[in-house]
Amino acid sequence: MPETASVLFVCLGNICRSPLAEAALRHEAEAAGLDIEVDSAGTGSWHIGKGPDPRSCDEARRHGIDISAYRARQVTARDFARFDHIVALDASNLANLRRIAPAGHEARLSLLLDHVPGLEGQDVDDPYYGGPEGFETTWAQVSVAARNLVAELAPKRG
Repeated sequence: MPETASVLFVCLGNICRSPLAEAALRHEAEAAGLDIEVDSAGTGSWHIGKGPDPRSCDEARRHGIDISAYRARQVTARDFARFDHIVALDASNLANLRRIAPAGHEARLSLLLDHVPGLEGQDVDDPYYGGPEGFETTWAQVSVAARNLVAELAPKRG
């Protein structure tokens, strides 16, 4: 594994869940002093170039994080070479990633909640069609997963 780990979070539109996961991992990595490359993308193209959902921005801001400058983008074949870990927020997007992955890629594909003991195989809740409370739930899920990812990616000492 290279000295600097790299993680790409992927959901459908890259405006709700994956930007929150990106923010949570950046925050946890910085707190742990871990040098890591983090980005997010969507499997769909509807929101390319747009900022995160205002409710995602509000939820991140409640935790002292500004994601207003993030911009949605669509996952590309190059991402499978650029990132060590490509982490889907739900099973449908994981299936899409497996479908579009170039042959011979070395990126490790997983579900985000596979990194949380007891939640393996579960989807991160999609808050898009609900109210602010859904974004709180999503933040709670991505935050615990981010802490676990930092623990997994941190160089082992000793």
